[in-house]
Amino acid sequence: MDLTFLKNILLRMRWQAERLGTAGKIGFGLCIFSFVFFIAAVLPRQAESTALMVQAEAMQAQLRAEPASESGGAPRKLQGYPALQAFYAFFPNMDSTPFWIQEVVQVATQHGVEIAGTDYRMVREKDVNLARYEMLVPVRGKYPQLRGFIADALRAVPAMALVDVAIKREGVESELLDASLKFNLYLSEGKR
Repeated sequence: MDLTFLKNILLRMRWQAERLGTAGKIGFGLCIFSFVFFIAAVLPRQAESTALMVQAEAMQAQLRAEPASESGGAPRKLQGYPALQAFYAFFPNMDSTPFWIQEVVQVATQHGVEIAGTDYRMVREKDVNLARYEMLVPVRGKYPQLRGFIADALRAVPAMALVDVAIKREGVESELLDASLKFNLYLSEGKR
């Protein structure tokens, strides 16, 4: 190739770039970025997605091919599967409730949150191997303290869920908040 030919092409490209202006250059740059992103990030994920879809279809075909249980063609109960057993094994036993309550109290103390008594209620559902221990915890503290307490309490007690939060402030000038927190602690009844 001739050197003047390359210089001519570079001059034309520079002239076309100047014609685009700032908005055109930004748009062209975004088009190039989108193309590179598509090749680098989207295409590899499409292959993974296709592989997962094939695996899911194979699992569905296997489930359809399994014979129904002897109880009149009804599907098998899931209690024999290891995944379900592992799910129930995650939850603490019923007799460990005082330990988990003590964990919540310790987290409140660490964050300087004042607990003003608690209400507890055990709820058991039919045909479920989990019990729900409902805790209504009235607390008092500054907003960052309350937020940190909630986050760390949920981290310290993984089988607990925050169900409801009601916050009120006595006045605009007051930094202290009164909050009513409702937690559910899920416990295993030991029937697996």
